[in-house]
Amino acid sequence: MTRIRTLVGVPLMASALLLAGQPVLAEPAVQPTQPSVPDRYLDQQLNWKPCFPDGPPPDLPPAAQELQCASFTAPRDWFRPDDKQDVTVAVSRLPATGEATASVLTNPGGPGAPGRTTPLNFGERDRLRASQEIIGIDPRGTGDSTNITCGDKAQLDAELDPRDRGQGNLDLILNSNELIAQFCQEKSGELGQYVNTEQTVRDYDLLRQLLDRETVNWVGYSGGTWLGAHYATAFPDSVGRFVLDSNVEFTTTFQDSFDWQPLGFERRFREDFLPWVAKYDSTYQLGATGEEVRQAYEDIRAALTKQLLEVDGTEITAPGLDEAIAGSLYSKDAFPALAENLAGLAELTGVRPAPASRAASTEQIAARYQTATEGGPQLRAPQSYDDAYDASFITITCNDTPWTDDRDSLLRKSAEFGEKWPLLGWGWVAQPCISWDRPAVSLPTPTGAGVPPVLMVQSTNDPATPLEGARRAHERFAGSRMITVADEGDHGIYAFTGNECVDEQVERYLVDGEVPAGDTTCPGMPLPNAEEPEANSDEPRGLDQDAAYREAAGSMPR
Repeated sequence: MTRIRTLVGVPLMASALLLAGQPVLAEPAVQPTQPSVPDRYLDQQLNWKPCFPDGPPPDLPPAAQELQCASFTAPRDWFRPDDKQDVTVAVSRLPATGEATASVLTNPGGPGAPGRTTPLNFGERDRLRASQEIIGIDPRGTGDSTNITCGDKAQLDAELDPRDRGQGNLDLILNSNELIAQFCQEKSGELGQYVNTEQTVRDYDLLRQLLDRETVNWVGYSGGTWLGAHYATAFPDSVGRFVLDSNVEFTTTFQDSFDWQPLGFERRFREDFLPWVAKYDSTYQLGATGEEVRQAYEDIRAALTKQLLEVDGTEITAPGLDEAIAGSLYSKDAFPALAENLAGLAELTGVRPAPASRAASTEQIAARYQTATEGGPQLRAPQSYDDAYDASFITITCNDTPWTDDRDSLLRKSAEFGEKWPLLGWGWVAQPCISWDRPAVSLPTPTGAGVPPVLMVQSTNDPATPLEGARRAHERFAGSRMITVADEGDHGIYAFTGNECVDEQVERYLVDGEVPAGDTTCPGMPLPNAEEPEANSDEPRGLDQDAAYREAAGSMPR
């Protein structure tokens, strides 16, 4: 798919389009009557066991030794629980270091990303852990919960370049969209229609009851802000202290929200990454200005359309390069590796000479390219489908809210977006949801009515969930407060970037219950220093994206 999954994930539309009027909201929906929960579900016990009884894999944080795993069953269809067709939901717990007076449910985004290792990201948040247990969940459809699949047909062919506007190529892309939708719905069978936010929030509230909590706290990133806002809307009386970090525009449809993403990634690319590379021209030799570096990228991309480039067994295509760049824009920690890759590709394609000091090896280029194009966490147990996250991402976004585009409107939209935001804009022609047979899902638009104040965290140059959409959600969600992180573009701030201003404010709210009187601002964290490579990560930091986390998922008990 063209849409970049966020752990984080979703999108944005141009400021010029903003002036045309308000985004179209989801069709009015009457919230379904809350189904009663049969005793057989409420009588379950969470049988907590060590997630890694033989010891955690190397490179996981020390907290992995404390992580406990369990599972529970929920109705496949919450509105027909007497059908006795169930799904399994796999969960984890990082115990509090003191008496646990509250539970924090977490979600890493996606939507549909597995999250049982997400609590490990909070292992060193001492104030939080002193009184709260951290809960991780693989939502229905993915991870080690009951899986769905697209039969490994969830992605466009890597050779289909959306910048090629020939009718034959565009028809191939549009027809592939239809096939992706068909594969996902046929291979997932009946279960697929029940993998949606309307059902998932009820799984989470059952978990709340099994944890014996009247209310739960929440830390959700990206797609986890969508899930958190809808959980709060469905169960306002269950809401404790909710932190929504890197916000999807959860007060509109997925289509309207995703349409902002090309702007977000282009802005991060041009305002943060390209000038940073230019600053270290003596290291990367890609250009002394941001525009010169951008032109080097364009030259590399053009070369990839004319020649097959295989690096250590990895085929690198022009569309794949775009996706790899986008995947590396989530975290500034990935900037050095991305710049080295571009410098190496410039050499391999004959666009630029090899940098004298920092040329990346072909092995590094291949490894980093593969990491960056994964697009999100791939946490799965051995019995799971390899494409469960891909399938869940597509299925949730297509099931939850209407998609009104058609083939003609996608062609027009992608041409407009491509001219403005070429990194990803041309690719907006690839949207399988326009061919989706959408089930009768009824998601009320979140308004914040009856919900305690929630705390939103948002960086100004977030590529995947841009500021404009977050601000609109903030304005429309009553009682919300927002921490805006200035001069920052990372996706996922609290507990990830080392931003003490954000971490302290979030924990005053999350631990002490101190609701900010109004909106606040924190300064962002500095970009990495390319002249001190040992201080920089060699891979994107992204939520739960480390190989060790993916490896660990395979050994987790249910």
